[in-house]
Amino acid sequence: MISRDRYRAKFRALKEAKRGAFMPFTVLGWPDEETSFNIIKTMIESDASALELGIAFSDPVADGPIIQAAAHKVIESGYTVNQALDLVARVRKYNDDIPIGLLVYYNHIMAMGVEKFFARAEECGVDGVLVADLPAESSDEVVSIATGNNISSIFIVSPLTREERLDKIVKHARGFIYLVSRLGVTGTDERDASRDTRLTALIASIKKATELPVLAGFGISTPAHAERMMASGADGVITGSKIVDLVAKADPTNMEAELSAYLKSMVSALNSVKV
Repeated sequence: MISRDRYRAKFRALKEAKRGAFMPFTVLGWPDEETSFNIIKTMIESDASALELGIAFSDPVADGPIIQAAAHKVIESGYTVNQALDLVARVRKYNDDIPIGLLVYYNHIMAMGVEKFFARAEECGVDGVLVADLPAESSDEVVSIATGNNISSIFIVSPLTREERLDKIVKHARGFIYLVSRLGVTGTDERDASRDTRLTALIASIKKATELPVLAGFGISTPAHAERMMASGADGVITGSKIVDLVAKADPTNMEAELSAYLKSMVSALNSVKV
């Protein structure tokens, strides 16, 4: 596979166009493989900047109840990590330009073997991998192998991240920084993280430490949230629970239209903010 830095190309283009990045999330294989593919196609066709795709895990500690329920349904169906990667390859064949990131847990990688996992991920067209339960301090081997397979290692920064730890994170990070905009788990409740004035200072400190774009996730579910997060200095937002909840509640015959309308409202909000 020809080495391409899709993240760099996409974020450069967005910066030149003065647009924020929108990165929607879904769980691979949920609620079934064909619907999952159609959800992802809708994301691409609705002008998503990049994709974050989760591989279902039995104990996803970072995820709230909405994404946990989706992941458990995938696991109960017998859907495997290899099938999830095959679906990514199908998405990559559908669109060769959009950056694709995986959200995984370390057990996914260990079960397959670190080198085999990242070799397969590259083969399937993955651009980045965020290992939700792997701290930067323990990531040297994984980062080295990921880099050897042209895959960016994505890391999380939270409101609890201290300066010395931030330095370790940015040393390994590639692609972008995933900013956890509030403590807790993912979800769609009314605690609007974008109103936390401390985030402005946190984002400023991240940008002093790295030139990588900062994308905020956790609790970003409305256009207003996205606009306020951009006003705090973020380069874009990541939305997951709202998407999974919308799909779960939608009339199947109208799901793609409802999802597209929501996605386009988020993209429009990010495009309206001067960055």
